[in-house]
Amino acid sequence: MKVFYSDTYPLPLPDTHRFPGTKYRLLRDALVQGGVVRTDQMQVSPLIEREDLLRAHDADYISAFETGTLNEKAIRRIGFPWSPELVLRTAASAGGALAAARSALETGLSGQLAGGTHHAHRDFGLGYCIYNDFAIAALTLIETGRVRRVAIIDLDVHQGDGNAAILGEHPAVFVFSMHGEKNFPFRKTVSDLDIPLADGLADEAYLDALDSALPQVFAFAPDLVLYQSGVDGLAEDTLGRLNLTHAGLMARDRRVLGECHARGIPVSMGIGGGYADPIEATVLAYVNTYRVARDLYAFA
Repeated sequence: MKVFYSDTYPLPLPDTHRFPGTKYRLLRDALVQGGVVRTDQMQVSPLIEREDLLRAHDADYISAFETGTLNEKAIRRIGFPWSPELVLRTAASAGGALAAARSALETGLSGQLAGGTHHAHRDFGLGYCIYNDFAIAALTLIETGRVRRVAIIDLDVHQGDGNAAILGEHPAVFVFSMHGEKNFPFRKTVSDLDIPLADGLADEAYLDALDSALPQVFAFAPDLVLYQSGVDGLAEDTLGRLNLTHAGLMARDRRVLGECHARGIPVSMGIGGGYADPIEATVLAYVNTYRVARDLYAFA
């Protein structure tokens, strides 16, 4: 199994910025130090090719972002200050998602230690998401004939509105999002399957909701699953508004990855959101997802 990372490209943010950019390198270090993923299984994410970006995004939007000419409103929607370093980091994150998806088709499982940028729409970014990595990966693999059907399982606590907007009408993609009903984004976009969750929901009810949804995803008979395994449903998360435990999130991962493994469906993972205070709780939850994957797939 290969795991792709892009933290070698800096994410320059002010010290007062609320986005925990340090979590990516902390995760890579924790995976290696904990013996969950070996260093020889990790690769630096390649930069995304423009032709693949254009499958999911408007050419004028791409050019404006790359040249730093997005207007002030567009930058505010994204939530990151523009910089040349951000352009490279974003290209690496998108490239890592596509590389991981291709790798998953070869080995059954892959992932990147970033990504899940599901708020990015075709012609604008939103909520720390600039390019929609799963949309790019799904459309590239479909349009190049690598797969016929792709399912997105999006379990970040925030609805994948960008996934729905870009891919919701595509007959070869099934978009499933299970998310906080009253959480960001406050204007939702209809997916193939949306399950809204009440604030404060705990493990048992959360897992029951997931169990009711997964059969509909697998009825689509996907050739590949893109799993947005966000951990911002954790009780300690400052933006999550759910009450999930580490054990509950691991049970979630076992359900998703276990079903894919049993059915022989390749899976590519993006880590999605995580904003706990302290951030170490988020990093532990990310590591636990890879622990579950290691145990199921015996890749170590």
